[in-house]
Amino acid sequence: MKTDKKTVVHFWVPYPEGVAPSQRFRVELFFPLLRRNDIHFEMYSFLDQKAWDILYKKGSAIQKALGTLNGYFRRVGHLYKAMTADYVFIHREATPIGPPVFEWLLAKLLRKKIIHEYDDAIWIPGGEKISFIKKWLKATWKIKYIIRWSYKVVGGNDFLCAYALRYNPSVICIPTVVDTDNGHHIMRNQYEGEKVVVGWTGSHTTLHNLEEIEEVLAELKKEGACDILVISNVPPAWGFDFIFKKWNAETELEDLLGMHIGVMPLKKGPWFEGKCGFKLIQYLACGIPAVASPVGVNPRILNQETCGFIANNKEEWKNNLLKLIQDPELRTAMGKKGREYIESAYSLRSASFLFLELFS
Repeated sequence: MKTDKKTVVHFWVPYPEGVAPSQRFRVELFFPLLRRNDIHFEMYSFLDQKAWDILYKKGSAIQKALGTLNGYFRRVGHLYKAMTADYVFIHREATPIGPPVFEWLLAKLLRKKIIHEYDDAIWIPGGEKISFIKKWLKATWKIKYIIRWSYKVVGGNDFLCAYALRYNPSVICIPTVVDTDNGHHIMRNQYEGEKVVVGWTGSHTTLHNLEEIEEVLAELKKEGACDILVISNVPPAWGFDFIFKKWNAETELEDLLGMHIGVMPLKKGPWFEGKCGFKLIQYLACGIPAVASPVGVNPRILNQETCGFIANNKEEWKNNLLKLIQDPELRTAMGKKGREYIESAYSLRSASFLFLELFS
């Protein structure tokens, strides 16, 4: 007998809507697609807006603790609501600290089809500069169990998927993508601007990667070769002048277009292999060539010397940046190639079919 019952998906995410890049581009970006395909969904965040607003501010320890505790009570409510869901899509993990209690209850007690999705090597402690206590509380050992209990697992690159395949055969690789039709849809004119701007975008959790090229950027600035732009929630503590723009979702595209060249330095190590190259994807989508470290998916995205350059040491970083700084035609050609590649492999259009297939 035929039924008109709609597919119902509950998205369990860490943060409120519209505030965190990973969540925005790996989950929220697909919401209009689900609506067009008559899939009903609800989004449930661990933190509420009040807790998010103080999460990265100094002090407020008691308020942060209360916000986290409230998140667990919120998840209890989400667990009750999940009884009506066909799928529960978990971005990263149900709770930021502690064992996988909610995931176990969803899978074993409620018998729900969990789709577990992540874009970092979240099973490896120590990628971020955090204390031992925080690493212990995060209980990264739980990730393999969440993967085992899942109906399907989504990794953002081959490295992440390889780990998931140890514990679950139903693994799909979906890279982080951008909307090249409505979001990242404007190309940077490489001939505009009084001075070439070399830029980086990210958050406080990845800011430490800039230590890899801090000396190079300082030299370029001292020599007057370019201006330096940092887009983040906090500025780096540098001893030279640079332009800082506080990240804002409403001005994200405009701020990106303020740079002629993008950079993505990464430190070496297994945790960094899990990075999905989102900075490069954003740069190239806007026709901005880039220079990056030879870590993880960076070489694949840049297609060495097609959309930008891979730099293995400080000398190569400086030489490659100078090539791009001094040659607007090269920047334009690489930017165009980069835009074409993102449209074909890292756009919302290119990933839509795979995302819809998760719910079948």
